[in-house]
Amino acid sequence: MPIITDDEMHQMMSITKPYTVVILKTGPKYNEPESRPIIWEHGRRNFELRAQGLLSIVCPIRDDSGTTGIGVFNATIEETQKIMDEDPGVKAGVFVYELHPSRSFAGDSLPS
Repeated sequence: MPIITDDEMHQMMSITKPYTVVILKTGPKYNEPESRPIIWEHGRRNFELRAQGLLSIVCPIRDDSGTTGIGVFNATIEETQKIMDEDPGVKAGVFVYELHPSRSFAGDSLPS
């Protein structure tokens, strides 16, 4: 592993940018049959948010933990709350969510 000095860490930490992390969880209506088309529209909206540059990273969770996804928004907590409150799955009770302020390095990405 490369050795990172304290000075390098301080320099890199000074260029981080704020983001908001959303943890999406199953809501009370998640397992109802009529939730499938709502989940599909939730996914469409995620594609739209990505295209707008607001949803930088979206990761569906593929286990039975009750957590259904994680998203990193290029928006404040307040802006992200407004976005999430208008999500069709949240409005229908299919999903609930948590918001967490975070910081990261602009331009970081998942490996291809």
